[in-house]
Amino acid sequence: MEQQQNGLKPFFSLILSTKIPKFAITIGLIASVITTVVGLAIPLLTRELVDGFSLASFSFSFIFVIAAVFILQAVIDGVSTYLLAAAGQQIVAQLREKMWSKLIRLPVSYFDKQQSGESVSRVVNDTGIVKDLISQHFPQFISGLISIIGAVIILFIMDWKMTLIMLLAVPFTLVIMIPLGKTMAKVSRGLQDETATFSGNIQQTLGEIRLMKSSNAETYEEVKGFSGIKKLLGFGLKEAKIFALIGPFMYFVVMAVIVMIIGYGGIRVANGTMSTGSLVAFLLYLFQIVFPITSFAMFFTQLQKAKGATERIIHILDIPLENGQQGKELDISNLPLKVENIAFAYDESDSSVLKNITFEANPGEMIAFAGPSGGGKTTMFGLLERYYEPTEGKILIGETNIHDLSLSSWRSQIGYVSQESAMMAGTIRANLCYGLEQADSITDKQLWEVCKMAYADQFVQSFPNGLDTEVGERGVKLSGGQRQRIAIARAFLRNPKILMMDEATASLDSQSEGIVQQALSRLMEGRTTFVIAHRLSTIVDADQIIFIENGEVTGKGTHQELIRDHALYREFAEQQLT
Repeated sequence: MEQQQNGLKPFFSLILSTKIPKFAITIGLIASVITTVVGLAIPLLTRELVDGFSLASFSFSFIFVIAAVFILQAVIDGVSTYLLAAAGQQIVAQLREKMWSKLIRLPVSYFDKQQSGESVSRVVNDTGIVKDLISQHFPQFISGLISIIGAVIILFIMDWKMTLIMLLAVPFTLVIMIPLGKTMAKVSRGLQDETATFSGNIQQTLGEIRLMKSSNAETYEEVKGFSGIKKLLGFGLKEAKIFALIGPFMYFVVMAVIVMIIGYGGIRVANGTMSTGSLVAFLLYLFQIVFPITSFAMFFTQLQKAKGATERIIHILDIPLENGQQGKELDISNLPLKVENIAFAYDESDSSVLKNITFEANPGEMIAFAGPSGGGKTTMFGLLERYYEPTEGKILIGETNIHDLSLSSWRSQIGYVSQESAMMAGTIRANLCYGLEQADSITDKQLWEVCKMAYADQFVQSFPNGLDTEVGERGVKLSGGQRQRIAIARAFLRNPKILMMDEATASLDSQSEGIVQQALSRLMEGRTTFVIAHRLSTIVDADQIIFIENGEVTGKGTHQELIRDHALYREFAEQQLT
């Protein structure tokens, strides 16, 4: 029993961490208790009606009392149901807010290891399980418990012998129901996990629908999807088997008890030791005991489900946030950036991806990273953007460690233009203003101005809806060059102090590349710029080129210096520039 309590402690702690609507729960539970107590009076009233029924003694007032009791019970039950459901909805809304607020602030490293669909399932499905327990099953359990205790006490007062006969079924029922409940809890937990995995796979496939189509992977994804569906079916069938055992078994027990009660009660009525009304009342109380007992199995199953869901929710809520949610605010204009002896590994057990990286970027300089694929260039960008923290060394802006700055202060002063040119579903306007605190105050004039600076104004004007044109999921309604120019316009709007570019023209056709390159050149003016170079032609004018191989810097200098002193860079240059 102690283990059970310890196991449920996190669940109660999680619920208590929310602002529980105490008034609604209190009134709802009181109303539920009143409904149950009123329900306990109905069989007694029925007994009086049956025993005293005759045309001569027929009383409209007594019928009115019974009808009033039924109506009162229905009204109070409705109020109780609504208040408890509303309380459950408010609690789960707070849990979802906490989880969503936490998820979007977790470090990138969490999402490197976790499928986004699984996280979505935790926010939607697992919290829904907690809601059902609070708003439906818990009130039913409380009212059912009161109903059983009240009915048994009244039955003992009415006729203790018949009550003992009825209670003979309890141990027999528990012996069967407890193992079934435990099995049901295991099945339900497996179903939750499989649902999360299935959601993750479905979301990933639909999110990369073009890759799937272009790869002719429909059959592969179909088989993979069917496999997940079959696993879900397996768990569903196991649940169905348990319900198939519980339903008929409870029906058998109930019918057996009813037959015994009617048989024994009929003999008592015939002997004159029991009235017909008392037998009817006894049967009605029996139903008030049986129905809650059948719902108890569902309550304990749901409790186990909620316990499992709580563990997953708490796991997410306990993950440390990104370092630097709090920190200094610092204007980094005209400050040099120094990287000192940086090393980094994605996991403690992994070997270092970067080792002993050191360089300095002065204000307004263009620093390019070159080298073979997989050398660590993109990882270096991840460290500069603080997606990851270095395992060794430090990055300074001026004399301040960037680790000591608040993330919002640091990232608000960095502009990033990637090959992908990530866009959110929505309008061009929404994408330009995405993430800006005062987005509502940005005028159309400002937006058209940055579009013009990015050479994006002409194609945006050609759309019937202009800035309010929908770009589609991931910007699929725009061409690659158009997406890049929107991304550059977005960077212009932020007026970043440091610019980071992952070879933003690498995947464009020659015409788009020329336009985008002009826009980038305009954006780079007066800004410290870091560039990942896939083509050396874009970095020949860089102030400093850092050549990275296998996570280590093997060369630093201008294009001419590396041509002279670095064999592999010279080989790259000969292949690409001649």
